[in-house]
Amino acid sequence: MSLQNLNRRPSFPGLNGWVLLVGAIALLPATPILFVLSSLFAPTREVWAHLVATVLGRYVLNSVGLMLGVGLGVSLIGVSTAWLVTCCQFKGSRWLEWGLLLPLAAPAYLLAYVYTELLEFYGPVQGFLRSLFGWERVSDYWFPDIRSLGGAVLMLTLVLYPYVYLLARTAFLEQSTCTLEASRSLGCTPWQSFYRVALPLARPAIAAGVALALMETLSDFGTVEFFGVDTFTTGIYRTWFGMGERLAASQLAAVLLLFITGLILVERWFRRQARYHHTRSQTPPKHQLRSWRAAIAQLVCLLPLTLGFFVPAGVLLHMTLNNLGQLTDDRFWSFARNSFTLAALTAIVGVAIALILAYGIRLQPTVGTVLAVRIASIGYAVPGSVIAVGVLVPMGRLDNAIDATLRNTIGISTGLLLSGTIIALVFAYLVRFLAIALGSVESSLGRVKPSLDDAARSLGHTPSSTLLKIHAPLIRGGLLTAAILVFVDVMKELPATLIVRPFNFDTLAVRVYHLAADERLAEAAAPALAIVAVGVIPVILLSRQMARS
Repeated sequence: MSLQNLNRRPSFPGLNGWVLLVGAIALLPATPILFVLSSLFAPTREVWAHLVATVLGRYVLNSVGLMLGVGLGVSLIGVSTAWLVTCCQFKGSRWLEWGLLLPLAAPAYLLAYVYTELLEFYGPVQGFLRSLFGWERVSDYWFPDIRSLGGAVLMLTLVLYPYVYLLARTAFLEQSTCTLEASRSLGCTPWQSFYRVALPLARPAIAAGVALALMETLSDFGTVEFFGVDTFTTGIYRTWFGMGERLAASQLAAVLLLFITGLILVERWFRRQARYHHTRSQTPPKHQLRSWRAAIAQLVCLLPLTLGFFVPAGVLLHMTLNNLGQLTDDRFWSFARNSFTLAALTAIVGVAIALILAYGIRLQPTVGTVLAVRIASIGYAVPGSVIAVGVLVPMGRLDNAIDATLRNTIGISTGLLLSGTIIALVFAYLVRFLAIALGSVESSLGRVKPSLDDAARSLGHTPSSTLLKIHAPLIRGGLLTAAILVFVDVMKELPATLIVRPFNFDTLAVRVYHLAADERLAEAAAPALAIVAVGVIPVILLSRQMARS
């Protein structure tokens, strides 16, 4: 194991071309972000004075509390489950490798609806307790309120822990057997090897997963809105649609962006510009767990999986079977096809862009290159509706400019070429989820030794051929991880889809939202299960291939 500094980089010829390519690609997703940030310079003193005097403090406190709770929860669950299924052998560990990914396919707001249905006063859980102990009124007993900050933390943790699990598992799979065996030869127990060797090596991947989970937490709207928890995201929506102050809402989003930027800088300072490299010789050996140790490992892995997937899926399946007459309509398969097409296309394009940007930083980690990439990938912190407006306004201006130019030159009106099309929708998804792909790809690429670049240059390879022939095969697991994350998140994305989608182009997520918002959860069960089914299939296949790679 060796420690390399970021200043160590290969001196490939023609780096200026890569810098220009990275800058040009980063500028496209950065445009909506810059459009939102530019709103900070617009005067809205009256609105801001009202927000500061009434609700801004509550937004900040609830957002920070949500981050602390979710960050702690996803770290504990994600790292522990990843280590157990990757480096330990116990009954059920093989299917748990992919089973722990299943909550990725479940929208967080849908879990909020299901658990509210189960845990409210008139739900089956409290009803069973009242019949068991003879309670009759609310004052007869105490039961935790699911519609609270703690309830929102629990729902988001159950849905978001796979971010940390996936990236941590990828890091554990790629670790060197020799390194772990060396720690054992020095007297370390399996658990000491985990804390002293495996965990520090996986720290960049874990930090990237936690950062992604926190950005998704700050961007969540459906869960916190349904539970009545006022955060920055709900404040943005209320300021925009309730007060009609779009500029003030954009400024709230800009403040949220600045907060996320600080979070990223703190995380990178914590790493202190360190990269850990190793040479993988073979799959790390698994520790055999038996008796009570195996039982504890099974409980640790099954509890989040059961609460995050099996319970809500079982409730939805029960509702679907009880309402078979309303299972689908004639447009159901059209919704499914639209969702799958958008998710697959965005995953492919997003991973390709992330690979180019991450490799560009590796080749030329200048302040300008790094800053451009960070700005381009910070859109994950912005609510989908804000990104939608940031996408539609520049595209609308571009469409109008093209239309005016062609009418003045050749007398042909083109109308709207980009706005309200699939291109605009995929672009909005890329702005929203590029950070997911970039975090996974950059984490995997950072574990490749810089000496391999020097060796490739000595053999006559260009930067492009080095990326395609050497780096891409080595980080295949990270690329598959990025594709999984982007695909599933696009399947669940709602606000951007509602605003940017073409006319008469609905997805399964839109259908579920409309039904669930009207408290028609029984009717929403079937399309919700379809989202889970479509998302689970590639999750299983890609997870197995990632393990084989």
